[in-house]
Formats: sequence, structure tokens, C-alpha cells
Amino acid sequence: MSFKQKVVYQIYPKSFYDENGDGIGDLAGIIKKLPYLAELGVDMLWLSPIYPSPQKDNGYDVSDYLAIDPRFGTMATFEKLVAQAKTFGIGIMLDMVFNHVSIEHEWFQRALAGEKKYQDYFILREEPTNWQSKFGGSAWAPFGQTGKWYLHLYDVTQADLNWRNPAVRKELQQVLDFWLDKGVEGLRFDVINVIGKDAQLKDAADGIGKAEYTDRPIAHEYIHELNRASFGKHETVVTVGEMSSTTIENGVLYTQESREELSMIFNFHHLKVDYAEGNKWTKSMFDFHQLTAILHEWGEKMSDQGGWNALFWNNHDQPRALNRFVDWQKDRVAGAQVLAAIIHLNRGTPFIYMGEEIGMLNPTYATIDFFDDVETKNAYQMLLQEGNSPSEALAIVQSKSRDNARIPMQWQATDNGGFTTGTPWLKPGDYQHISVEKELANPQIFSFYQQLIRLRKAYPIIAEGSYEGYEKDHDQLMAFIRKLGQERLLVVNNLSPSSAQITVPNDCLNGQVLLSNKKIAIKKQLTLEPYHTVAILYKQE
Repeated sequence: MSFKQKVVYQIYPKSFYDENGDGIGDLAGIIKKLPYLAELGVDMLWLSPIYPSPQKDNGYDVSDYLAIDPRFGTMATFEKLVAQAKTFGIGIMLDMVFNHVSIEHEWFQRALAGEKKYQDYFILREEPTNWQSKFGGSAWAPFGQTGKWYLHLYDVTQADLNWRNPAVRKELQQVLDFWLDKGVEGLRFDVINVIGKDAQLKDAADGIGKAEYTDRPIAHEYIHELNRASFGKHETVVTVGEMSSTTIENGVLYTQESREELSMIFNFHHLKVDYAEGNKWTKSMFDFHQLTAILHEWGEKMSDQGGWNALFWNNHDQPRALNRFVDWQKDRVAGAQVLAAIIHLNRGTPFIYMGEEIGMLNPTYATIDFFDDVETKNAYQMLLQEGNSPSEALAIVQSKSRDNARIPMQWQATDNGGFTTGTPWLKPGDYQHISVEKELANPQIFSFYQQLIRLRKAYPIIAEGSYEGYEKDHDQLMAFIRKLGQERLLVVNNLSPSSAQITVPNDCLNGQVLLSNKKIAIKKQLTLEPYHTVAILYKQE
């Protein structure tokens, strides 16, 4: 099956299911829930990092690439997961955090101890630049007592690797081969477009520095080399790159098949449309026109130029899309369905984040003490320093915190949502009202996802068709047409709490409703109810 037909399900292992009762999700818990995932119909499970880590950034600070963190299980448990998942036709995708390692990693420790070989594994300078860390503050920290500074684009405990050193690239190729030999079928590369730093680093005109290290041409060379040396030797391996602040032009280059880089990429522009004046740590309504303009532009240009998108609303770093884009108090179910349709009927590979298929929401925490995420805590302090009251600062971080996605999966309406028999590492959300058990007793969102997954496999136009925006300036509707040969699929999505009308192409009148979450008859002038999605399959005469 081509990666264009597949649907990937992301698991944040720490929060999925705790089998041993220590309050932390584990690999045995994922094995136990494989029948549930198979029932949903997904083809691949992307696991956020499961390697040994001090957990300063929830596992994205890796201290050993070739082992399993004991809190998640053993290598034998992992091998069992790969084998068991395969019996359900499900592949495993691992997170490859290759821009940086934890400062507890052996390489960094040996560098600190004075070994020249390992000092060349990192980006050390006598004079730091004015670059800012993405987690706040300077992107440089003192390298022991040497008088030098090491680069950390993220947390101070995450030291950037020196990809200009061929020995580093060789080490990372061997990491990939190690896991591919274990039967891993997918690779998700964390912030892979920031690996290409220039030989000479200079101060940034804006005092931040993103342009100095994002999407540098050499990053494409490194990814191509990685492809040819490792995963490109395996025809069926699926790769996805997380792209920080990337462009469509680069998105095409990363994913055009002939370039031998990646299968697909994530971009995040559509998830910044509720950032007031570009500032994440604000509380504001999303800009509908900005959202649809971004989705249409990426959809059309990636389609026209042979690029491929990884499509998603939610992941481990994002607040829940239902809270951001839907009047969830009134229309949680229909809202979840329309969000799903926008992704799954689109051109690209859909990703589902755990809990999305049952309509999970952000938690409501009474104080900042309930949060765990380092970025959130830093932002809270920053907001207080900027003059916000504690309640104002709390409201803002509640709306944007990465912990919104990281709360335990809600399995039942019992203690801790059935996630653990122990004390959960992070306070759970509203499992009394939203859980797998409750959803499966009367499936509305879950069954809609099942239907969308089946349609992608049954209708080549969904997996293979081109993308064209339709009525792109509409105030309430996000509509597009997929094309394959003479076949057309018109998808109209009402992402608003009020009814809306649209005029459809004449050929639609002889078509069939492939999918709709509310009753509708095909007419020249279609009226869609609030949070209504409809897909009409027809022939171009």
C-alpha cells in the first residue's frame, strides 16, 4: 500500500495506556490497545520518543538513540510490539530526534571531558551569536569551563549536533539502520529542516536568528544523503519531516519523489491562525480567512508541483483543535467530524492524534502547578513579567500549552479515565463525559473516522487526486475539488456555527453523496448546516 493511502495514528506513549500502574504509559499498554487501533483502521503508529532521556523536554532530549527508556519497557517489549502490530497490518513509526541530543548523552559528556573527536560532534564557538532559543533566552550556553559556548536551539539541555561533521551523519545513519533492522516501517524526523547550519555563524538582523538556520540548502543535501545511505534502501518505509517555519518551495523540494529526500512533511502555518499578531502566547479567535488561504495555497502548490503533505490538526505540541476551531460546547461531535473530513478527504497523508477520534478536549487546570511542560512554565513567567495577572496568564497558557495534548488518553469514566491504576504523571481531562467506552457505546466521531479511512482506501481519487480550492473567499465554508481523470470529488466543509450556502458545479447534480455528517440532497444551491461536511462524487462531462 502506498503512503498516499495510509493513515497514521500518533501515540504519546507516556499518556496512552499504563499497563504496570506506575502512572506512566508504556509499550505493554500500547500492545494491549492494538485491537482498538485495528478497529479504527489505522495503518501505522507513530510513537513519540521512547528512548532513554532525562525528560527535560518530554523525551525529545535523547540520551541514548539505541535503547528503550525503562519507564516504557524493554527492547524485548518493543520487539513484541512491532511483531504484534504487524499481525494487525499496522506498522511502527519512530521519532528520530536528530537535530540535538541531551547533554547527558555519552557524546556530549565525552566532549565535555575533553575528547576532541566528540567536541566536533557539537557546534562550539568562542563568541556566541545573538540567536534566541525557541524556548526563550539565548540559544547559547557555556560549554563547561572551556570558555566556549555550545548551540542549543531548544532547551539548554538539548545540544545541537554538528551535521557538517561526516562522522555525526554516519552515526545517525547507523541509528536508522538499527531500528529498521528491528522491523520499524516509518520514521518521523523531528525539526529536520534546522540541521543545516552555515560554517560561519553570524548575528541575526532580527536578533532571533531563524533565517540563519532554517531550510538552508545544505539541509536538503543531508536528508538526501540519509535517504541514500539508510531508509531509501527500504522501498516501503514511510518518512515524514517536521518542518519548522518552512516554505512551500522547500516543502516541494523535501518531498518530490525524484529528489529522494522524504515521503512527506508537516508544516504548521495553519496552526498559527489564532496567534494574535503572530504571538503564540495570546488568547484569540482563529482567523477563518487566514486558515483557508493557507490550506488552499499549500494544497494547490504542493499538488501542482508534486510535493506531498502530512495532514493534521493535532499533535503532542498543539492544543486540541476542537477547542481552537469549533464551538465545542454546542457542536463538539459535528465539529470533530468536519475537522476530520477536511484532513481525510484532502490531498496528503492524514495523521490522527490519540483521542482525536473520540473528540477529546483541552483540560481545565486550576493553577499553573498542574502543568508539566517546560515551554508552558517559561511562558507563564514571561506573561506575568509582561504585566498579566496570574488568572490572565493562566488563561493564555491553558489555551496554548503543549500539555493540552499530553493529558492521559480517556478510556473510561472511571478513576483517571482508565489510563492507570496508579497516580497519573499529568492530571487527566474530562473523562467523565468523554471516553472511548462512552464513544463506542454510541459511535459518532469514531465511526466517522472509520468511514473516512475506508473511503481513502476504496476511492483512488482521495489518495491520488489533485487539489484545487473552490469558492476560496467564502466566509464560512472551506471547499475544494479533488480530480483524477474524469472523476471529481467536491468537498464542502462548514467550519462555522451558522448555516451557509454555496453554488456547486452543474456536473455535481448528477453525482452521488459519498459522505455527509448531516442529511442533504444535491441541489445547485447547497445549504450546509453548522459544522456540516459533505463530499459529492461526480464525473466531469
